[in-house]
Amino acid sequence: MRVALVSMYTTHHEETGATRRTRRTAELLSDRGHEVVVLCSQWWDGEVPEFEHQNVTYRRVTESPSVGAFASKVPFVLRDVAPDVIQVASYPPSHVSAVKTAARFLRTPVVADWWNRDDRGGNRAYRRAAKSPDAVVVPSEMIRTQVRELGASADATRLVPEPLNMGLVRDAPVKEVADVVYARDLDEHANVESFLLALAELRDKDWNAVVIGDGPERGTAEQTARDLRIDDRVEFLGELPAEKAVPIMKGAHVFAQTATVEPFATNLLWALACGCVCIVEYQARSSAHELVEGRERGSLVTNPQELADEIVAARRFDHETVDDDFSHYDFRTVVDQFEDVYQTEIDDYGFF
Repeated sequence: MRVALVSMYTTHHEETGATRRTRRTAELLSDRGHEVVVLCSQWWDGEVPEFEHQNVTYRRVTESPSVGAFASKVPFVLRDVAPDVIQVASYPPSHVSAVKTAARFLRTPVVADWWNRDDRGGNRAYRRAAKSPDAVVVPSEMIRTQVRELGASADATRLVPEPLNMGLVRDAPVKEVADVVYARDLDEHANVESFLLALAELRDKDWNAVVIGDGPERGTAEQTARDLRIDDRVEFLGELPAEKAVPIMKGAHVFAQTATVEPFATNLLWALACGCVCIVEYQARSSAHELVEGRERGSLVTNPQELADEIVAARRFDHETVDDDFSHYDFRTVVDQFEDVYQTEIDDYGFF
């Protein structure tokens, strides 16, 4: 299958949940044997129009990110690529409509990959973007609701979550670094302060904790730990690859999720698969609660005091290092789901 992934931004331009999802999808499809072309603004040096990276071909649409120029040029690049199916990122939303218009002439189905509504997009453009594609892929029920509120039909939305590597989870060693773990990009939505406040309530208990992740709010978080006088028991490890983070999660007993915005709580998923007792602070713009609702080794809280209480209560559970209940999130299964969406749309398109 020849798949075109359309995204003006890539992880080489900006590291976001949306760009990481596009990269992962492209690489998973390529590993499965599909011919994958990412149509994007140029991020590599030189005058060559294409660049191969991790067995994925990146094709230049514009030399630099420009919403209007990209939308006007992408139809011509799609014509040259001649894909069997097109997947387009939901931001910028005007690109979804531009791709759909071009796809009508190419007689090619369009799947929008909707990570989250970006504040940089307009309401009217997002409504058009939700209605125009043949299918909309979403990572969580929360995002499915968001897309349907913008006008997408129930039949058009397909849930395809973020993947993990269960083989890595099973094979990784156990590294006893901390009792409690927090892991996420430390940006304006991280809300790591809530996690630190909960730990401060437990000064008289025996525990140590780590924060995995980096970002613009790391300095503020480290200062908060010092202000709360728990910096000698909380270690900030920075960004770690899965190969290093998984052993730490397997060695920990509790994982805390407090972020205020989370289209899909990927780090929480890894922690659940690693057997952690997972505590989620409910947030209106986070889907994290979807992963723990109804699970014995998971709980929901609404404030730091409740989080602290649940960290203590987690001692009633035995320590575990692998939870096979999350095997259906393995990357092999997730790429199957993407393939099913594509093939369904290709088959249906033949009737029009």
